[in-house]
Amino acid sequence: MELESMTVNVTIQDFVADVVSEMFFRNKQQISMEIMFLFPVDSDTVVHTFHATMGNTRVEAMLCDKKEAQQLYKVTPGMENLRYLQDQWDLWGPVFACFLGTVPPNGEVAISLCYVQELPLHPDGAAKFCWPRQLFPPKKFVRRHLSEEEIPEIPEDLHFRIHLQSARGVSHIDVNSSCTPLQYTAPDQTSAQISLKSSPWFYDELELLVYYGGPHNLSAVVESRDPKAAPGSLLGDPVVMVTLKPSIPEVVPGPGHPGEFLFLMDCSLYQDAQNTLLFLLKSLPLGCYFNIYTFGATFKAFYPQSVEYTQETMDNAMGRISSICPDLGGCDLLGLLRSIYSTPLLHELPRQLFIFIQRKISSEEQAIMAEVHRYRDYHRCFCFPIDKCESFYISQAIALETKGKCVCIHSKMTMTSEAVKCLQQALQPLASEISLHWDLPPGLEVTVIRKAPEMIFPGHQSIIYAQIHGKAQDPEADVATVTFQYRVGSQPFHYTLRFSMSPSADDRGEDLVDHSPLLFTPCLVHVSPPSSAWKQGLTPFCSRFPVHRIAMMHLLWKLAQQGTSKSEKEDIWHSAVKLSLSLRVPSAFTSVMAVRMEQRDTEHRVWFPASSSGYVAPGLYG
Repeated sequence: MELESMTVNVTIQDFVADVVSEMFFRNKQQISMEIMFLFPVDSDTVVHTFHATMGNTRVEAMLCDKKEAQQLYKVTPGMENLRYLQDQWDLWGPVFACFLGTVPPNGEVAISLCYVQELPLHPDGAAKFCWPRQLFPPKKFVRRHLSEEEIPEIPEDLHFRIHLQSARGVSHIDVNSSCTPLQYTAPDQTSAQISLKSSPWFYDELELLVYYGGPHNLSAVVESRDPKAAPGSLLGDPVVMVTLKPSIPEVVPGPGHPGEFLFLMDCSLYQDAQNTLLFLLKSLPLGCYFNIYTFGATFKAFYPQSVEYTQETMDNAMGRISSICPDLGGCDLLGLLRSIYSTPLLHELPRQLFIFIQRKISSEEQAIMAEVHRYRDYHRCFCFPIDKCESFYISQAIALETKGKCVCIHSKMTMTSEAVKCLQQALQPLASEISLHWDLPPGLEVTVIRKAPEMIFPGHQSIIYAQIHGKAQDPEADVATVTFQYRVGSQPFHYTLRFSMSPSADDRGEDLVDHSPLLFTPCLVHVSPPSSAWKQGLTPFCSRFPVHRIAMMHLLWKLAQQGTSKSEKEDIWHSAVKLSLSLRVPSAFTSVMAVRMEQRDTEHRVWFPASSSGYVAPGLYG
């Protein structure tokens, strides 16, 4: 399938992107093709619309209660498990995937894909937006007159517009593609727009860096409520997104916080990693805390809990390293991580993990990533997979999720030198004792949905979401204040920001039908005709509300960890499903199904999500 044309509109407000895209593919082969659409996502992305049209057939993604979906899955005949993604691609990562059916020769497929995304911070402070290179029409070339040189032709099939907004002002952009000049659409330069003239250079993915003016330590974006929703609900109240980016000096006066260092060693790597572990132990600073774990079919800790690093404890640990026995059995990394995460932070010190791994993690990748994501604000991971090992891609994902680093150890590299570089990074000063203080007009209160992390590492930021509820006593009072406080070592810092709680009307985005993602390789089920019992749970998506959607995603993650008794979990389940369906944000409580509708008959084919660990290039595959 070849992408013939596309229309993409992106709105970026500070560090949130709202993307609306439409793509047209054509089967250039002389035979019919079974196709599926693949699009990479991450834990900060919510796909809220997906539908495809092929002739008289329309495939639309829907969201429903997971328990109802599982019941329908069990009683419906004709299911076919399509798990071959794992066999075809030896890669790992989250994927939005949907099988679309058969396309005849010269047949067309029109796909609508819309999503919201929390953008990562580039090392130089810019907001970074990317678009996959596979989702650009192929470049066409024309010959220059009287010359053999071929130059790219300006495409008529590419319509890629980007709108930028920030109360701090849009300073400038950097993009690896030809584009129109930055055009400001507001006198104070708080909004601007550009359009791409061609796909990225050298067939790379599109990378757009957006630089904002003003101070970068603290900023806020308020998204107004949906007037159709009940006040007090998340959608019925305004939501504020607060970005925290602490200034961290390279040299810290007074005593610092050396932290807790945990070394996780794959026993199958013992001979190769012994010298590295010994060298790292000798390089730790006095006063920090450390522990060493070995894992294979089981895991063991050197100490019941981390111990203070002294000459005595270092000598003791080095002596115990020589008694480790190689273990070539399974790989219980999941059990080890759960054991570590269940242990509270030691003296509230920053926790950093060094993971050396070679063996395959079997089928526990998603469970591991769920645990890593749950505690991502409480630690950082440095991962060292061995060249060509089967755990390389999940190692990358773990490091990315925790804002750490993944270094693949090749044959010509020394593990020790790379590990020491990461240790030097881990020893840099960081922001700790982070707190936010709010001052709102009388009558208004704030409920924090995603709280501030325990620590923020150099070169990183954290985004907080909070719901503003109540009724202001003075309708004219619309200015609030938030104060950001933290420490670097013994040195305190604080920043205060005043912001308006009356966002412009166009902050919410336009109305459209929309949907959300999960990690899955679907299984096909035939339902003919669909019964009203499950059809009532399938409703199209409505207004986009990008900040509300990402806040809802964090709220649902938090709810998934709550409840102890069976009755509490049942109550949480019902409320979470209601929340998820109200804004169409997927969660642990819901399932995404793609419903296939034929205009000529009443047959519906429903694609059910199942677990998948295939990470593939985006696009249509036959």
